[in-house]
Amino acid sequence: MGAVGCGNADVAGSYTIALTNRDNTCQFDGWTVGTTTNNVPLNITQNGGTVSGEVTGLAAAYLDAIAGGHIFTGSVSGNTVEMKLSGTRSGTRGNCDFTVDLVVKGTLTGDSLQGEIRYTPKTDGASDCGVLNTCFNVQSFSGARPPK
Repeated sequence: MGAVGCGNADVAGSYTIALTNRDNTCQFDGWTVGTTTNNVPLNITQNGGTVSGEVTGLAAAYLDAIAGGHIFTGSVSGNTVEMKLSGTRSGTRGNCDFTVDLVVKGTLTGDSLQGEIRYTPKTDGASDCGVLNTCFNVQSFSGARPPK
């Protein structure tokens, strides 16, 4: 259920998420605007205001390949969740080296979680980095967990 008064919502649970790719301002290969990915498993654990979200299945392998991990950490405030995955897997574009950080921001309503995931490159500032210095890609998401 959602938060009552000034407490934090209980966001823990096993969610099934649907993702939709939005603008590809970072010009990532293979990112097609409007493409959807369904049935992404996300398991959120919570200890007070601290949360951890583990993506499992094929989506975990994808995140491992692009970011170097598949576990997000963060916090919940009221019914809003924010979690981050700091990228450790290096990519290159010309002489530019970069990693990609992912930030999940979502709002819990009942047993439904909706929001966005922002993919932001962190570059070494080399001359070939160009758009990667200032861009971010976004996926919107919507998911649900079994009722508590």
